[in-house]
Amino acid sequence: MRLLPLIAATYFMVAGGPYGLEDVIGKAGYWRALVILALVPILWSLPTSLMVGELASSIPAEGGYYVWVHRAMGRFWGFQEAWLSLAASVFDMAIYPTIFVLYLSRFAPSWTAGYRGTAWALAVILGCVLWNLFGARSIGRGSILLFCALLAPFVVLIAAALWSWHGHGTGALLAPVSAPDLAGAVVITMWNYMGWDNASTIAQEVENPQRNYPRAMIGAALLVAVTYILPLAAVGLAGLAADRFSTGAWTDAARTLSGPILALAVVAGGMINGVGMFNPLMMSYSRVPFALAEDGLLPRLLLRRTDRGVPWVSVLLCAVVWALALRFTFERLISIDLVLYGASLLLEFVALVVMRLREPNLARPFRIPGGTIGAIATGIGPALLIAFALWAARNERILGLNALVFSVSIAIVGALIYALTEYLRKPPLA
Repeated sequence: MRLLPLIAATYFMVAGGPYGLEDVIGKAGYWRALVILALVPILWSLPTSLMVGELASSIPAEGGYYVWVHRAMGRFWGFQEAWLSLAASVFDMAIYPTIFVLYLSRFAPSWTAGYRGTAWALAVILGCVLWNLFGARSIGRGSILLFCALLAPFVVLIAAALWSWHGHGTGALLAPVSAPDLAGAVVITMWNYMGWDNASTIAQEVENPQRNYPRAMIGAALLVAVTYILPLAAVGLAGLAADRFSTGAWTDAARTLSGPILALAVVAGGMINGVGMFNPLMMSYSRVPFALAEDGLLPRLLLRRTDRGVPWVSVLLCAVVWALALRFTFERLISIDLVLYGASLLLEFVALVVMRLREPNLARPFRIPGGTIGAIATGIGPALLIAFALWAARNERILGLNALVFSVSIAIVGALIYALTEYLRKPPLA
């Protein structure tokens, strides 16, 4: 995978267009949403992308973040990093087929009624499995095409919104919402800005990773910022009420500003968003069980590859597990996803600091400035936001358990599985 496809794939692993921002507008209002979208990446995305840029360029190994933590802190913490990431993926990956179905329901509600919605979500998973079997190069090139197709309706939407505004006043930018929920808006924004480390797991399938990973992080970060802020500001200037925005509301905005044809194009873009994000993330997550199998922490059956180098057993296993989480609600998926992902992300920042101390002479094509102090400071912003996400999810319950208790339980299960794996791996005593 070359630089441009890597940027496109990373963009979809993180953002996938303005879809998903509707609830941020509805919960915070336009001007607060713009402030949140400007501040959260400084505390969340920028430090994470800097960390990924340094570690991915200095340790470009298949398995990415698992290999970093394993190398820095040993097998146990490496396994926990992989376990938490894969556990988060169960909830994260269920979101994208859900988005596909939500937008399809805007086009034809009867098509997604009852069991049909689940059938469509399963079709998305199956289609991406087949696409993944063609390899990383196919996914990277496809991401470029999907990027153009997804954002084309928003170019028209922005133009229509600015024409409607025509320089008269501030539209609805300063108007408050009737039921503000700033905590919920911040959590959803964090979800919309997370996933920078996912691109690291395919390092052996990237051309010149030492050079291309830092460049891909910067390029994707700029694309995410532009494609988030411009549509939001434009529809706010056009005077569309923030209270009207919830998941899927870009369709209504397009219909109001331009008519049914643009609304249909936005619906198609929402469906592309679901596929476009699920596809490269499937590629990313499926490399983690493969790396675990290489280290003897999972069955060697997961090492089987196609002629194109795709770990097809791992792809199929991940797809089956993700399909089981399709019935959770959208908000609940985001809450538990952030808690689990946040725990794994903190381990990556710890690995960054430990690698600075243990391997100071490691070749680092890209280095976070400020020495060890700079590496430590980089993790402060993400740590604070993860703590905030834990507080915001205090009332969420998964399978009857508090979200934090549920997450701790998953971590304990991971430790038990590791202990069992190590016991079975060692030869019996004579």
